[in-house]
Amino acid sequence: MKTEGRLAGKRTLVTGAGTGIGREIALEFARQGSDVVLHYAIDTGAVTAAEEIKAMGRRAVALQADFDSVDEVCAMADKATEFLGGIDCLVNNAGITLNKPFLKVTREQFDRVFHVNFRAQFFLAQRVVESMLKTGGGAICNLTSIHGLSGAPEHTLYAGTKGAIIAYTRTLAVELAHKGIRVNAIAPGWITVDNYFKAVPGFTEEIANETTRDKIPAARPGKTIDVAKLAAFLCGDESSYIIGQTIVVDGGTTSLMSLISDFRNESANRFGKGYVPGA
Repeated sequence: MKTEGRLAGKRTLVTGAGTGIGREIALEFARQGSDVVLHYAIDTGAVTAAEEIKAMGRRAVALQADFDSVDEVCAMADKATEFLGGIDCLVNNAGITLNKPFLKVTREQFDRVFHVNFRAQFFLAQRVVESMLKTGGGAICNLTSIHGLSGAPEHTLYAGTKGAIIAYTRTLAVELAHKGIRVNAIAPGWITVDNYFKAVPGFTEEIANETTRDKIPAARPGKTIDVAKLAAFLCGDESSYIIGQTIVVDGGTTSLMSLISDFRNESANRFGKGYVPGA
């Protein structure tokens, strides 16, 4: 059954929509009124998500493309544009991760991560912008990460791609804003997705809750819907004056100074004694 929302009548392409954040973004855009093309590399849920969207009364299709190939990326963009009759919103979510000591990263690994995370996103946006300029404009939302803003050991390669997305988002936004295309980015922090369960032995929801309760000011892990709702806002008309921004969704992770050992209790240490009244 169709319902109207802030994205009613919009046509959206979401990359990496088979699982996690991308899948939730695709579903949320449909809930808010958009027709959606869901990209996937290896299908883990894009096809079933497309069926869910159709059940809402929207148009939807899942399209495959290997983001290590610019040719496949551009062909997928053309198919999406043809299916939707144009693209109003592009959500660049697809990406892969790798944690490895700096000295052990190989050239092959470097190329793979940069090709998928940045090169593909760059040239996909280029292809879609060509179409948007013919149809009156649109909005692009790029998914980056707090790894592009803060340092973590063994993430030099991954963080490099995420930092590139932040810089390119800001500059592309300045280039396209006067042409009717808005570009912004989202930098998620801890969002519990399938990859945690695959990468961390014995990982459970209970572990996620316990760890984040002590480490993150929000005292909980993030949810995919936290990111999806923001993406919908950034692609909607209500955010028409937001240009070139990277908005952090991390429960306060990057706001917390890491030198502070316990942010929940008043510190027993007193800096300022002797030169600040009342210290």
